[in-house]
Amino acid sequence: MIRKIIQIDEEKCNGCGACAAACHEGAIGMVNGKARLLRDDYCDGLGDCLPACPTGAITFVEREAAEYNEKAVQENKRRASHAAAPQGGCPGSRLRRIHPEEHAGETAAAAPAAVSQLGQWPCQIKLVPTNAPYFQGAKLLIAADCTAFAYANLHQEFMKGRITLIGCPKLDGVDYSEKLAAIIRENDIQSVVIVRMEVPCCGGLAGAAKKALQESGKFIPWQVVTISVDGKILD
Repeated sequence: MIRKIIQIDEEKCNGCGACAAACHEGAIGMVNGKARLLRDDYCDGLGDCLPACPTGAITFVEREAAEYNEKAVQENKRRASHAAAPQGGCPGSRLRRIHPEEHAGETAAAAPAAVSQLGQWPCQIKLVPTNAPYFQGAKLLIAADCTAFAYANLHQEFMKGRITLIGCPKLDGVDYSEKLAAIIRENDIQSVVIVRMEVPCCGGLAGAAKKALQESGKFIPWQVVTISVDGKILD
């Protein structure tokens, strides 16, 4: 039958696995580091995987394809639930909400800064889907990845109580503004704090975040904090 179904461009796919994690039917899997439609009859054509893809590698096409088979999908889910290894997608890219307060008692004898304040996984801007559930009502921290090493108390002063996104525009070689704008526009973001290093290349991160705020069409509180290479707050 001719029907709407997804198509994956392997040239654009970066292998993050976010689409496989977003596909509730198990139609997408990772093969040789790339996302692949495993079975036509597992794809319901609703496209939950599309907004999860950070590179735009997934589109809809209309072609000859087997009819969606819900019975086969449910059987596949049953088998997956009993498998010893996690199924579908890269485990390192699967969405996870983390509650630091639940682990505070485990390090009671340590200083408070010893407790990680990371509130979700993944945290890389390139890997996180724009519609992740933990964005709803979130206070957002957009941080250069070097800041965690330069500023010792980043967790307690900036990450605590926030959803953290990290990146390096110089190393990633991308403009984050479009994705950040989508995150802010499509979710109920309460505030944005941008933490960057003093080095000039880090201005690309702050610039992308500011552009994203403008393009989102929303007016929410935001600020930029600059960290020196010797671990001081400059402004």
